Amino acid sequence: MNPLVKNQIASPVSPIAEDVAQGLSRSPKCLSPRLFYDAAGSDLFEQITELSEYYLTRTERAIFVAHAGEILQRAGDGLTLIELGAGTANKTKVIIGTLLKRQMSATFYPIDVSMSALEIAQEDLRRDFPALRVKPLVGDYSAGLMQLSGTPGRKLVLYIGSSIGNFEPDEAGALLGNIRKSLAPGDALLLGTDMVKDEAVLHAAYNDSQGVTAKFNLNILVRINRELGAEFDLSQFRHKAIWNPERSRMEMHLESVIAQNVDIADLGMNVYFQEDETIHTENSYKFTPEMVEQVLKEGGFELEQTWTDERKWFGVHLARVRTA
Repeated sequence: MNPLVKNQIASPVSPIAEDVAQGLSRSPKCLSPRLFYDAAGSDLFEQITELSEYYLTRTERAIFVAHAGEILQRAGDGLTLIELGAGTANKTKVIIGTLLKRQMSATFYPIDVSMSALEIAQEDLRRDFPALRVKPLVGDYSAGLMQLSGTPGRKLVLYIGSSIGNFEPDEAGALLGNIRKSLAPGDALLLGTDMVKDEAVLHAAYNDSQGVTAKFNLNILVRINRELGAEFDLSQFRHKAIWNPERSRMEMHLESVIAQNVDIADLGMNVYFQEDETIHTENSYKFTPEMVEQVLKEGGFELEQTWTDERKWFGVHLARVRTA
């Protein structure tokens, strides 16, 4: 049985309306991971990054601590920093601190959909780095970068945290291509990617013992209830995260524990779920070195150097705008 659309949406009552209507009308059902990041979701994600099972953030940060000087030297002089999906910019402090030892001052443009996260970033960075000009931009990557395309000087775009892994391979290449359009020859990209590793490590990272990732996943339903007048009963859905080796990705789902109908008043929708039917909420692709080179090439970048941790669990890649 498919969702029944009772009437057309005259005008979206929330910015998430179209994503929700389209995603829950599909088979299989899905929701964009963009919907995770309201204020509560952003806070939950920050909590996830501190969990013992979630190796990604601390491993990437350790790479920055060990190699930030080398990374910035390779990137070039007179840098302006731009970070996509900056959040509260906690990890970025390592790079910023190192940059300000090389330059007397610098400008940092954090771009994120979460205004609350950017407000925290701005306050913290201005306190910790008085010589840093912080100019946050609320919105998606493409809109933010287009605003900065005419910024003078050499730009280093940070796309870290393996956020690129949330996109399908062809979408990831197209995204990097859009980033490339806003950059000039000599500008560079610093890309973070989570690498393929033992399945048990991956499973633990997305199914933490404290259940924070489950709360993060379920919060997407809380947001739909609040913003669209939906009637999701959270007790009737459960978090499910699985490794898909054929696609080289972790998948997050919300699984209906019973057969049920859910009304979404502001969309005029009644959505039917079979027992054990899922809503696919996120993919997190895990990369091989070959996959990294391929996605950069498709985006118009040339890989210059990669830094990894000792276990090669995570990679940080400096890529330059290709001129030919």
